[in-house]
Amino acid sequence: MFSRDRWDEILEALNANKFRTLLTAFGVFWGITILVLLLALTNGLKNGVTADFGDFATNSMFMWTQGTSKPYKGLPKGRYFNYKIDDVAALKSQIPNLKYVSPRNQLGGYNGANNVVRGTKTGAFEIYGDYPEYIKQQPMDILQGRFISYSDINSKRKVCVVGTGVVKGLYDKNEDVLGTYIKVNGVNFLVVGTFKMSNSQGDDEQDANTIYIPFTTFSQAFNRGDRVGWMAITAVDDVSITSLKHQIFELMKSKHTVHPEDDRAIGHFDLSEQFERVSGLFSILTFVGYFVGALVLMSGIIGISNIMLIVVKERTKEIGVRRALGASPWTIKSQILQESLILTILSGMVGISFAAFVIWIMNTILDSVGPVQNFANPSVSMSVVFTALIILVVSGLLAGLIPANSATKMKPVDALRID
Repeated sequence: MFSRDRWDEILEALNANKFRTLLTAFGVFWGITILVLLLALTNGLKNGVTADFGDFATNSMFMWTQGTSKPYKGLPKGRYFNYKIDDVAALKSQIPNLKYVSPRNQLGGYNGANNVVRGTKTGAFEIYGDYPEYIKQQPMDILQGRFISYSDINSKRKVCVVGTGVVKGLYDKNEDVLGTYIKVNGVNFLVVGTFKMSNSQGDDEQDANTIYIPFTTFSQAFNRGDRVGWMAITAVDDVSITSLKHQIFELMKSKHTVHPEDDRAIGHFDLSEQFERVSGLFSILTFVGYFVGALVLMSGIIGISNIMLIVVKERTKEIGVRRALGASPWTIKSQILQESLILTILSGMVGISFAAFVIWIMNTILDSVGPVQNFANPSVSMSVVFTALIILVVSGLLAGLIPANSATKMKPVDALRID
């Protein structure tokens, strides 16, 4: 129940020694500020590191072939082999928990020899032969036109989708791109779309200097036959690709006569495994942030508790008079708890506001200087703010509990005798 007299008493008690109140409140202010900033910085590191994964489906892995390290069935050690297009069909049919299996081939290389010509302009770009599913594994924004389709695959159409870096390198400003032709290693391709990577903070320049063409067209135009350079494999949402690796490797070893224990023959990069490791690391860092911030906040809470003990001692005679006039122990205790709670919450809210201001400054600086390696968008979620508020309420009650109990233990007669 709201009592104006009670609030007047609380404000009068807090204003009785303003400097002492400010010093006491500063402990909680600083503790909650450190807590929020630590969590924001941890989140900034997490955002920066996980940005290296781009938007590629994290439940995925890349798989390629390497030289064998064991002889097997009359075949020598050190033998090299290639995946075939029928390996893709075998993986899809025999391992049903795979969502996407995208065979890929590559031509040229970023910063390599000039391999693309349009009129008098040339450039060195990454050329990939892909299937339409790849855009679901590596999301990209189609700026104009479209991505590769199965109609292109089946008809082996000489079409391509180009990145913004290719457009910048081969076309004049504001020049129409769709419907034009570019020549890749002497073969003409019709441009049917332009793209940029979705929210990529990795090697943006390399992504922009990329050209996608239908896998079947790539194989025919550049004499790759049925060979597959490597595969991008994604598992269904409720199954980890890591749990399927053994089945995938066994199947590929069986199809290509590789020793079952030859782990070197198949190279792979498990994006899901790496992502889980990073997520686990930042879960630990988040716990450390809460732990360290809570310790700093605890020092402020101890300060409030000590000051409230002093306040109770200074007001011993007042408490004795109120007890003598019929005030119950709970009335005295609730007032002390309220004073402690108000002081804690007010200083804590100022601390949260100050931390939010610092986070805003950090993000403003990051926006002005551009992307920073392994650090992006330091922030905290509303759940962190609510958690901080809960911590403040609990801390305020704990800070006032000992002084409140001390105030109610003293007998009214003894309190009145104290000068």
